[in-house]
Amino acid sequence: MKNKDTFSGCHPVVNFLFFALVLVFAMIITHPIFLGISLVSAITYCVWLKGKKGVLFAVKYMLPLAVLTAVLNPTFSHEGVTILLYLPSGNPLTLESILFGLGAAGMLIAVILWFSCYTEVMTSDKFVYLFGRVIPALSLVLSMTLRFVPKFNAQIKVVAESQRSIGRSTSDGGLIRRLRNGVTIFSIMVTWSLENAIETADSMRGRGYGLPGRTAFSIYRFDERDKTVLTWLLFCGVFLGAGAIAGGMSWRYYPSTKGVEINLMTVLFMVGYLALCMTPVILNIAADIKWKKIQEGGQADAG
Repeated sequence: MKNKDTFSGCHPVVNFLFFALVLVFAMIITHPIFLGISLVSAITYCVWLKGKKGVLFAVKYMLPLAVLTAVLNPTFSHEGVTILLYLPSGNPLTLESILFGLGAAGMLIAVILWFSCYTEVMTSDKFVYLFGRVIPALSLVLSMTLRFVPKFNAQIKVVAESQRSIGRSTSDGGLIRRLRNGVTIFSIMVTWSLENAIETADSMRGRGYGLPGRTAFSIYRFDERDKTVLTWLLFCGVFLGAGAIAGGMSWRYYPSTKGVEINLMTVLFMVGYLALCMTPVILNIAADIKWKKIQEGGQADAG
């Protein structure tokens, strides 16, 4: 299987630990600077993995979601001491509620983008490799579910296109006819799903799944690069975890915005967090530079 980038070629333990760290920190740290670092890093890596598709995804879905989240919070939350104006309902619109809405929107988008990158890097075989021995049944169900969703989306596009070619798409005719066409497509997909499940079960039975003493083949090897990256991730996790516990990344929105004082230690936390979030991109850039040097050296020898 061809890797999407250099980081995807690392050991599954390294991949999983990275996403576990960035997702946990993205959900627990509310400091605006750290939220910005997480959001920018997630967008950067998403674009690196998906190219223009990642940019379109961010613009098409993330921006409306951010605006909606930022607008809804001041509408329902009226806490805060800095009153900007009063709404027609008589409730105050506070600066703190707006800032909290923006922070929540940034956190939500960052988490979604990190999960989007996770699905690209942590394939089902990597998940089964990590948790197959610990929770074999659950890991199998989760990996099959994660694999089924994109497969179902691809198949429904094929079915919808086939129905459209014979004039039975969900955009042809009146409302009743469109509903019938939609039910037909859904019925086809249910039948396909059941047949696919039966084929998968027969294949697993034929390969001896569940039999005692059955071994599993793995292509993953833990090399020196993986040791280096794993050590770096563990260091970042301990360093940033200690900083979070000590309050080095603290921030509050209510009743007034207040955060930890910016000093040398908080700057080190920010730099460390940026380095952690950009680890895949750094590895990819380093690999590209190394590859270009090898190509230039080969051309020089050929010349």
